[in-house]
Amino acid sequence: MQYDSAKTAFAEWGVDTDAALGRLGTIPISMHCWQGDDVVGFEQRTGTSGGGIQATGNHAGRARTPDELRADLEFAYAMIPGKHRLNLHAVYLDTDAAPDRDEIEFQHFLPWVQWAGDQGLGLDFNPTFFAHSKADDNLTLSHPDAGIRAFWIEHGRRSRDIAAQMGAALGSPCVNNIWVPDGYKDTPIDRMAARARLDASLDAMLSKPQDRAQMLDAVESKLFGIGVEACTVGSHEFYMGYAIRKGTLLCLDMGHFHPTENIADKLSAVALSLDEILLHVSRPMRWDSDHVILLSDDILQMALELVSADLLGRTRIGLDFFDATISRTAAWVIGTRNMQKALLRALLMPLDQLRDAENALDFTRRLTMTEEFKDMPFGAVWNEFATRANVPSGQALITELERYQDSVSGRG
Repeated sequence: MQYDSAKTAFAEWGVDTDAALGRLGTIPISMHCWQGDDVVGFEQRTGTSGGGIQATGNHAGRARTPDELRADLEFAYAMIPGKHRLNLHAVYLDTDAAPDRDEIEFQHFLPWVQWAGDQGLGLDFNPTFFAHSKADDNLTLSHPDAGIRAFWIEHGRRSRDIAAQMGAALGSPCVNNIWVPDGYKDTPIDRMAARARLDASLDAMLSKPQDRAQMLDAVESKLFGIGVEACTVGSHEFYMGYAIRKGTLLCLDMGHFHPTENIADKLSAVALSLDEILLHVSRPMRWDSDHVILLSDDILQMALELVSADLLGRTRIGLDFFDATISRTAAWVIGTRNMQKALLRALLMPLDQLRDAENALDFTRRLTMTEEFKDMPFGAVWNEFATRANVPSGQALITELERYQDSVSGRG
């Protein structure tokens, strides 16, 4: 068997492939619902998208209802080894009512909770601060109008309550991630005032204590967006400081930094000051373009940092991309499996030997080992992981992806 041969090859380096597979099987990935319908949601409210939230393409098969989206998700999860999570935005409520954002309640998401319980999935949540008439200025929590700020503060408060009830119902902490599109297209005069308003609004939103066994707050930065090119109020520095001061998770979105910045390098830096980190894994081909992630150097480096710095237990891994030029279900499967493949490669590295070489300042040996390891039979170990989980790989996977896409291509 290929796996037996690979197991022997890794054992020669002191690496236990069975242990790596066991560890990988315990790592949940929070898959984002918005890839399935191009970030449209089921609210049907008016307003611009704001902050550069755009999906490109019109490939056939977009989910139009909660039931269609759940069916697509069920197929995608069946193609992915392990047990995972679903990341919901507030605009994905499933109800015949039409609550505004400051009126949403747990009951409006109850079908999702019941479905997640039946599927054995955890849920994460996000208040939605875009695609609404009160966000058309690309200002929400930092808006000069106190009434608009109050509207969004209430939306955030209700989102936290919903997330906490989700976590309680499913017996797993729900990460409630806060991202706002706030910023200015041209150079502002008073950045401090806007950031002070954002800071105060966040404090008001987060003022109600929540059980961390049920809900975890996270804050997410961004470099810039369409319509906010000159200034993003919630910058990385702003939220890093806020997370450290307030004890929230800090969300590092790979698409929300300059393309030359290395997110892997940021992990250990912020981990010294934070209890937990949230990752949104994406591929910024040109800034925040949110392409389906590949098994690329950026992803491999990030996974290696998570393993080598012993951060897996302190990091919540989620995905954030939306490509409407290809099959949406295939995008989920490809991206999630690539995240798992990167983690597996990291778990199969001879880290003790590499650390010994590095601590001895033997950088030649370190470089030689890392380069030689690129030729190791990682694929055979991955295929064993997929086989044990009874999910297809290779041509069989392509056949399943194409079969499902054909079944949904008639959606209008």
